[in-house]
Amino acid sequence: MSVTNPRQTFSNPTIPFAGTILGGLLPGEMVLIQGSVPSDADRFQIDFTCGSSVKPRADVAFHFNPRFQKPPCIVCNTLQKERWGREEILHQMPFTTGAEFEIIVLVLTDQFKVAVDGAHTLEYKHRVALQRVDTITISGKISVSAVGVLSLLRSPAASPTEQEPEKNSSTDPGSSVPFTGELLGGLRVGRSITIRGQTNQNADRFCVNLRMSDSSDIALHLNPRLKKGVFVRNSFLSQRWGPEETSSSAFPFTAGQYFEVVILCDPQQFRVAVNGFHQLDYKHRVQELKRVTQLEVLGDRNRLLVLRL
Repeated sequence: MSVTNPRQTFSNPTIPFAGTILGGLLPGEMVLIQGSVPSDADRFQIDFTCGSSVKPRADVAFHFNPRFQKPPCIVCNTLQKERWGREEILHQMPFTTGAEFEIIVLVLTDQFKVAVDGAHTLEYKHRVALQRVDTITISGKISVSAVGVLSLLRSPAASPTEQEPEKNSSTDPGSSVPFTGELLGGLRVGRSITIRGQTNQNADRFCVNLRMSDSSDIALHLNPRLKKGVFVRNSFLSQRWGPEETSSSAFPFTAGQYFEVVILCDPQQFRVAVNGFHQLDYKHRVQELKRVTQLEVLGDRNRLLVLRL
């Protein structure tokens, strides 16, 4: 599991598995589950429960149950006082038998949001008070390599200007240090960077910069401007911004909502996907990709999680 600051992890758990979530779940946290589905799987389930009692059975706040027999579907439900409620069924199957997967469960104040392999899959509104949830259980035909409970980090209040990159100022009490991650060995063809987070309700803009650590140059500047609905791309080279690129079929970000940005480095361009859908291509303006060694994120105090640097 390659994530930033997981607050709790379970590595290679034996199935069936039950693990206590220390401190319970809080709005804005994520639960990340990585594993694979055996080729002969008929079903598996992931349950977020209120304790681990067997008799009487603990309440299940969120029952997530992919079923591979025809017709394939995902059944979601809640168990209270040993009685199941109304099933919510998704007649789609994002999992493939014999293949690996990554599940992210985003915990919000009113619901769980589930993404599978980077694509939004379903939402499930809370039927049990979130503060009661303190256990995750996994059973059925499934192999799990890691489970992580992730507290989303807050990125700084600073925003880049449209003319020059933001300068850090440790003496300014109104600013904070931007999120910075090192790309060990620099960029290379085939490498991807995944950024997941949630913008705040009043978000104006944020930006993602792929920088050269040995200069002020920015190979790729992604700058969604939420209030204007414009997704700006650019490069900052030799102390100058280049021509902006803004064309896009749709604006994929919404204030207050979860997002996932995946940047894939191809031989001639960066390919950018947002929330599981290809969004744009940006031709390289820097040819020495290995010099790009730093990821920087600036924005409006967005909650942020960076994976797979």
